[in-house]
Amino acid sequence: HAPALSDISFHAQPGATIALVGATGAGKSTLVNLLARFYEFTSGSITIDGRPIRDFGVRALREMIGMVTQESFLFNGTIRENLLLGRPAATDQELLEATEAANARAFIDRLPQGLGSVVGERGVKLSVGEKQRLSIARALLKDPPILILDEATASVDNATERLIQQALANLMFHRTCIVIAHRLSTIVRANQILVLDHGRIIERGTHAELLSLGGKYARLYEQSFLETEGEVESAAELV
Repeated sequence: HAPALSDISFHAQPGATIALVGATGAGKSTLVNLLARFYEFTSGSITIDGRPIRDFGVRALREMIGMVTQESFLFNGTIRENLLLGRPAATDQELLEATEAANARAFIDRLPQGLGSVVGERGVKLSVGEKQRLSIARALLKDPPILILDEATASVDNATERLIQQALANLMFHRTCIVIAHRLSTIVRANQILVLDHGRIIERGTHAELLSLGGKYARLYEQSFLETEGEVESAAELV
């Protein structure tokens, strides 16, 4: 079998954001799963601060990594219980501060039981945007040095999208971020964009550099990221 990834090489400076861009099946998810050791690689190496990730225990490695995925994992408990997965010893004040930074505080305060409100199986009692913001709050509580973010593609209204973008900006600040990027605002802010195709990096650079190149990224941008003027304006404001 051909390897899922070939000739992949990149370096993320502390605090930098690396955006992974490419069509479905290009290798983006495989790459981030290798970083967190959900998959094991058979050749090559991955290091953190020069230390191979296999030198860390799996638990220790994952303590260093926060993950916010497209499918927000919430179990049928209270908001408090779901948030405490990020930091089990957190106080209610710390929970509220995290929800504030994640733009989740307002909707929690509107619920009769506040942090004690039950979210239902898989968070069924909450909207898509509310679930995403709780996931961001949980990652803020964990406070990891490395963040893996698979941005949600589910459509939300413009006001909710703006809240989510602001929450993500708070979460990504001062962290090393590897992002499967769907939002223009994230891509524009990235220190480096890696364009994947069939398991290989075919282009790399900043948003401006790749647009001027006029290659695969420029075509993907035209197809996928010019859908609404509102998103472009939001991106410009956040850069």
